[in-house]
Amino acid sequence: MDEQTRTNLEAAAWRSFVAHLQKRTDVQNIDLMNLSGFCRNCLYKWLLEAAENQGAELSKDDAIQAVYGMSIDEWKANHQTKASEEQLKLFEETKPLHSAISGHR
Repeated sequence: MDEQTRTNLEAAAWRSFVAHLQKRTDVQNIDLMNLSGFCRNCLYKWLLEAAENQGAELSKDDAIQAVYGMSIDEWKANHQTKASEEQLKLFEETKPLHSAISGHR
């Protein structure tokens, strides 16, 4: 597979993944983090990091919009629920497994 085709396929997969997460507003970031070690915040941070590495201009707000489909304030107001004690406990227990970009380690 040539490099351009691979890049196009990866970009299409990224868009499908982000669209799925935007649709699944019932899935909380803490649950994603506890299960997989990354969440929507990691995704927007990876997007920012990729832009920086490639010399592309991308603001934090634009990266958040690209991943969440809205501002974080809007997301929190409309979709975020209070974390349970069990979720918080698991979050602490799984910190060593969290993505380095999360800043939780």
